[in-house]
Amino acid sequence: MFTITDKAAEKAKDILTAEGKSGWGLRVYSAGGGCCGPSYGLDIDENPSADDEVVEKNGLKVFIDKSTFSSVSQMTLDYCEDEDREGFVLSGGQAPSCSSGCSSC
Repeated sequence: MFTITDKAAEKAKDILTAEGKSGWGLRVYSAGGGCCGPSYGLDIDENPSADDEVVEKNGLKVFIDKSTFSSVSQMTLDYCEDEDREGFVLSGGQAPSCSSGCSSC
């Protein structure tokens, strides 16, 4: 099941509020593949599409289209902060985790 950490939910809500888009959600989408395997992106979206799966955590909604959901369903959306970078990270499956220091492949 796709999960969202408390930290990711709170940071996303803070960003949405700062952008004047309180109540909107995040969209997870497939961004193709590369040497590290599949890659995914995040965007801001006001409403889910008809074929989206919607996952909620602490008032944050995450929209994922059905074809992408099948490949991220066992992943976790987290928010990492370390000395090298800061941002949202999908972990689980073949994706890196925050414990790996937010490093790329």
